[in-house]
Amino acid sequence: MAASFSTSPRGFGALLALLAAGATLSGCAGMSETVAPAFADPAKYELYDCKQLEAERKSLAKRTDDLRGLMEKAETGTGGAVVSELAYRNDYVAVRGSAQMADDAWRRNKCRETPPEATPPATQLSPAAIAKPASKSGKASR
Repeated sequence: MAASFSTSPRGFGALLALLAAGATLSGCAGMSETVAPAFADPAKYELYDCKQLEAERKSLAKRTDDLRGLMEKAETGTGGAVVSELAYRNDYVAVRGSAQMADDAWRRNKCRETPPEATPPATQLSPAAIAKPASKSGKASR
């Protein structure tokens, strides 16, 4: 057993370093929910009106979902947890912080979601209009 460690100490050290980094970074995952507001500018949304806040909140929610999907995809590969943490965690934490600040401004302004616009019902085409092809105007090309 001792011979195997002495023949590849560099490989063993690299493995230990990788495991230590993974353990350290996995501890950051639970902490991101409480640290997220520290990565966002608290005054950014102070002058936003409700319409602007609504658009920003939707944009931030989409970006959060995109980053979460990228992180989950990265975690399926070899060394995925480390890759996920290094590549996406900072952006994810920053977006979550911005989303929390936007939500706080939304509540302070007592904003409400705008109801979806009613789309007019589609007009029914007559059977003759469906069967008849559109006519071409102008003379045939020479």
